[in-house]
Amino acid sequence: MTYTYQPQGVCCKLMQIETEGERIASVEFVGGCHGNTQGVARLVEGRPIAEVAQCPEGIRCNGKPTSCPDQLSRALRQIIDNQ
Repeated sequence: MTYTYQPQGVCCKLMQIETEGERIASVEFVGGCHGNTQGVARLVEGRPIAEVAQCPEGIRCNGKPTSCPDQLSRALRQIIDNQ
């Protein structure tokens, strides 16, 4: 299943999250720091959604109250809540 999430307060403008059962198949970040978002996307591929949702929660970026990884955590929590 594919989910689209519009992050708030970060450079990334859109996240496309593809799941297979209870695992993350892929994540695509549109915008943001390309190297960092590519790295995060590869690190989470194949991992359980619930596990990944906890890992980056609360990470901040450049004094902002959130970050792209934190926004990914929020997106994954929405997916869990809607399953």
